[in-house]
Amino acid sequence: MTITRRAAEHEPIARVLPMLSVPHLDREFDYLVSAEQSDDAQPGVRARVRFHGRLVDAFILERRSDTDHAGKLGWLDKVVSAEPVLTADVRRLVDAVAARYAGTRPDVLRLAVPPRHATVEKQTPPEPLPIPAIDVDPSGWARYGRGEQFLTALSDGRAARAVWQALPGEQWARRLAEAAAVTVNAGQSVLAIMPDQRDVDALHAAAIAHLPESRVVALSAGLGPAQRYRRWLAVLRGQARVVIGTRSAVFAPVAELGLILVWDDGDDNLAEPRAPYPHAREVAMLRAHQLRCAAMIGGYARTAEGQALVRTRWAHDLVATRPVVRAAAPRVVALEASNYAQERDPAAHTARLPSMALQAARTALQADRPVLIQVPRRGYVPALACARCRTITRCRNCTGPLALPDRDSAAAQCRWCGRAEPALRCARCGSDAVRAVVVGARRTAEELGRAFPGTTVITSGGDAVVSTVEDKPAIVVCTPGAEPVADGGYGAALLLDAWALLGRQDLRAAEDTLRRWMAAAALVRSRGDGGVVAVVAESALPTVQALIRWDPVGHADAELDGRDEVGLPPAVHMAAVDGPTPAVMALLETAQLPAAAEPLGPVELPPGARRPPGMAADAEVSRMLVRVPRDGGLELAGALRRATAVLSARHDQEPSRVQIDPLHIG
Repeated sequence: MTITRRAAEHEPIARVLPMLSVPHLDREFDYLVSAEQSDDAQPGVRARVRFHGRLVDAFILERRSDTDHAGKLGWLDKVVSAEPVLTADVRRLVDAVAARYAGTRPDVLRLAVPPRHATVEKQTPPEPLPIPAIDVDPSGWARYGRGEQFLTALSDGRAARAVWQALPGEQWARRLAEAAAVTVNAGQSVLAIMPDQRDVDALHAAAIAHLPESRVVALSAGLGPAQRYRRWLAVLRGQARVVIGTRSAVFAPVAELGLILVWDDGDDNLAEPRAPYPHAREVAMLRAHQLRCAAMIGGYARTAEGQALVRTRWAHDLVATRPVVRAAAPRVVALEASNYAQERDPAAHTARLPSMALQAARTALQADRPVLIQVPRRGYVPALACARCRTITRCRNCTGPLALPDRDSAAAQCRWCGRAEPALRCARCGSDAVRAVVVGARRTAEELGRAFPGTTVITSGGDAVVSTVEDKPAIVVCTPGAEPVADGGYGAALLLDAWALLGRQDLRAAEDTLRRWMAAAALVRSRGDGGVVAVVAESALPTVQALIRWDPVGHADAELDGRDEVGLPPAVHMAAVDGPTPAVMALLETAQLPAAAEPLGPVELPPGARRPPGMAADAEVSRMLVRVPRDGGLELAGALRRATAVLSARHDQEPSRVQIDPLHIG
């Protein structure tokens, strides 16, 4: 039996965006809307359409009365839900992110809109509690220059932008919650982006001290599908006034957005590992610019990108005066692990620490305070080298680095492919003797346990992160980012194996090292309260000097100057094109690059670098860099985006991966 469909009387055509994975089909298509579907088929809702004989998901972008399609239109197959999940603001942001990062809108939409949960969507949400006037004490912000003026601007609903340099020992979550409360008092909403779940939990606890818990929503990837969608719908329906989440929450459909907060923007977790690889900080600032709302980036350290916002006067500095910084910061000393010091102190030799660092730890323990030990790597011995010629040991199967998983390991194990290597022999000199290149957290904890017998040793890192420790004698060994908070602060912190962080062949090695050190040092008591931070590194290094002076702004300023001199982001925009050499060259030949574009390369990606999706870990992949001046970023991204679509339609080359301003260039 043939079913006759009748088109909707008013605006019978829906313009939809199918969620297709191929770049050349990132465009709108027109479909007829039946009279039965008309009420539900509104802009922003999910739909299903038939495309080349198969049903695909889609979003309705608009309803129209006419079409520019010359042929016969197909019918909209189904309106999945009448809930308008793609708001006008989020759609505009999706378009801008796709253009900024040379990506496709369906890829960005997969990051922005979570999968539907039908049962949750049909539930009637509870009525949100009214928000009483919130009393905010501005004294915490008074320690920062222009801090109180920033709160005043938020209370007036102005688009104030700032880069905040948090003082050591600062209760940063409380300060951000106060800024959020002032914004809510002004009748606007707040979106806060955190690097990880621990930070989300900390800010959520601080926010509900000011606001009803039903008005504060925490979004993160760790939630189950139902709970995540329930909370996301609460944001969409305007029930939440403060939204806190990890990187994907930057796309949350927050109504009446007045303030966007980003904490610790140098954390790698804020960089999206899926296409088109946007960075949450850049998306947040783009959103603040589009909506003309307030924005603030905060942290103990500062990135070159954050300093660039201040230098261009897009944002203001929120920093404390030097006397206030000196009073809040611990005493920082740089120590070199010399053989002479270790020979004089057997305990120092056992724990591979200078005698003065051990003395600082002993003093803190004797004062009944915990001591923090930061180790760059987790595990037991995560890297091995030949004891004779110092050549790094590599797996014979995949050339990955070899490691000892634990003390009782009978054989070294590859950290890439997992294969055991029972018989080690140096490929360069033939020696079978090996040494540790760097010692992991578990091995460090074992050594310190012998150096301080009878003292509790706590490890934090990997899958076993400890949130807090009590204010009593203990040695806490952790990896960067897994530092527990000590009640009252640590008495001392020892930062080990500095060369393992500073010696990395990475654009951001110095910046990231200072950020990790400051995150640990900020948990230590102030100088006046006896707090000491010992960093085992050469004191003349600029990064070590920045830690000693507690001057992250000066370090970021120098880092930005250095990037400007050599032409690296954020002083310029740069695209990294990865793939088989023929595909990379074909993409660049097809793209009509800007006249100011400067191609660099190609070079071969090392075996450990992440390959484009679908390529084997051992496949040969080339990388080509294309550099343009700061004002040519959108033109470069547009050229690469169009070229990707052209090659996708041809089907004569393997796909290449395009990353705009990648976090790690090499």
